[in-house]
Amino acid sequence: MNTPETLAPLANATSLPWAEVPQWSVAEFVTVVATALEGGGRLCAWFGVPAVSGVERSEPAAGQGALRLVAVVAFDAENTLAVGRSLPFSGKYPALTPRNHQAHLFEREVWEQFGVVPEGHPWLKPVRRTDGTAPANGEFFRVDGGEIHEVAVGPVHAGVIEPGHFRFQCAGEEVIHLEIALGYQHRGIERALAGGPHRATFAQMETIAGDTTIGHATAYATVLETLAGGEAPLRAQWLRALALELERLANHTGDLGALANDVAFLPTSSACGKIRGDFLNLTALLCGNRFGRGLVRPGGCRHDLDAERAKTLLARLETHLVDAEQAATWLWDAASVRARFENVGCVYPQQAAAIGLVGPAARASGLVRDVRYDHPAGWHRFAQAPVAVWSGGDVLARARVRWLEIQRSGQFLREQLASPPEGDIGEPLAPTAPDSLAVALVEGWRGEICHVALTDEAGRFRRYKVVDPSFHNWTGLALALRGQAISDFPINNKSFNLSYCGFDL
Repeated sequence: MNTPETLAPLANATSLPWAEVPQWSVAEFVTVVATALEGGGRLCAWFGVPAVSGVERSEPAAGQGALRLVAVVAFDAENTLAVGRSLPFSGKYPALTPRNHQAHLFEREVWEQFGVVPEGHPWLKPVRRTDGTAPANGEFFRVDGGEIHEVAVGPVHAGVIEPGHFRFQCAGEEVIHLEIALGYQHRGIERALAGGPHRATFAQMETIAGDTTIGHATAYATVLETLAGGEAPLRAQWLRALALELERLANHTGDLGALANDVAFLPTSSACGKIRGDFLNLTALLCGNRFGRGLVRPGGCRHDLDAERAKTLLARLETHLVDAEQAATWLWDAASVRARFENVGCVYPQQAAAIGLVGPAARASGLVRDVRYDHPAGWHRFAQAPVAVWSGGDVLARARVRWLEIQRSGQFLREQLASPPEGDIGEPLAPTAPDSLAVALVEGWRGEICHVALTDEAGRFRRYKVVDPSFHNWTGLALALRGQAISDFPINNKSFNLSYCGFDL
């Protein structure tokens, strides 16, 4: 048979018939994807779609029949995406990871879920809980030597935080290697989505990562709108953009406070805790819920922002931004803080690009990478905030990027509230297209959120893949600790502030 030479192009928030997604034998598919990545592409998603006698199954199940691999690749400089798939296969295939490190967790995930072996993968072990075993705490990498010792931290930690296991290989106080094992928050969301949308689907989307409710809800709504051949009204897109920036403001402010707390700088720590709550209250003013639940719905939004509440929101926003600036000024003016942040936990641009970092972590390593700029959809086609980039790659850079984004999100909100669009906030959607694949990217506050839906002949979800930005970025935290004192782990961890439950889908 004649086969295509390249992946099929598409844009963010678009779809195409499943039959038009090009396919290759699995070995050829790996080569095509590797070539695309070597040519400047970035791996957004890589997942399996089970097939039995050429017909895709609706539910992932390890070791049952043949499998297709699907890849979504982003070409940020060209503002385009590309997609491709393998022909059904079983057993094993040549691993992509030796040619591109961005694939290492994706291939481990597919192996864990479906039992196909990526031959040549350098460290094949579970990424989440597997049936009948404990969470992903199998064989750990070990460093040999007379002065080497191992420190195991978690999964139970001090404080009310999510569980994760961190295994440090140390020479004295210096960390030689950190391996991170998650899976303790695994809720089986992707498995539950098969055959949907169900009545519970939207609630599940809003709680993939509770601090990113607006980001994941917007991605899901965009996928459904794309599959229905439409989009939300402009005013609804505007409301979603406001909510995304409010979500960004609250979380970045909280992270600056947490970083200050970890170096015992209490003025900023105390102030940011209060200011984060103020920004969350602005989201509550918008929709009645501090985390934005119930605002976004497929086809639009459930709540509008009348002129009086918009005026109140803007006035409170100005007050809270002034408070945030004062708290940040205290932080940046403190020599003791700068001494603890500078040259700590460096992730260099080449490393960040090699492992596929996204969001503030990528931009703090000098990468100009932001979905709002590279792949704009929704309201961001008409209004964009400047990309905040810093070049240091250390804790200071990650903190500075957060502060730049607080400032720019504030300015974006001022501009948008000054000139709101008119119109409806929702409209009914047509039925979802059958046998189609849709992709939606959203720049959440942690970085790129990727949702990919594949429908069956009835327009139901044959497969729904979610890639939270934390899936890309946990490896960045492991790299940041190399050569650092183990006592620097808390501030490095806070400077990334990744999601456990967003990873453990």
